[in-house]
Amino acid sequence: MEGIDSDQDWEYRPLRLPPGTTRWSAATQLSIHAEFSGWELSRVLLYSDGTRKVWLRRRRTTPGVPGLLT
Repeated sequence: MEGIDSDQDWEYRPLRLPPGTTRWSAATQLSIHAEFSGWELSRVLLYSDGTRKVWLRRRRTTPGVPGLLT
């Protein structure tokens, strides 16, 4: 089916934000990942202790320069 993305089209990166991280700080960290590495927010879980587990995703691309970290 055209127009529907599969999980094979995306790569995911989990992040853990510790308790006490303010919403402002979390938003800033996620904005940096989005701006400079092309990640977008996929999912967020907020635990009762204040920990946030965040999944970022971005479209898979063809391999670029070997050894270049993004």
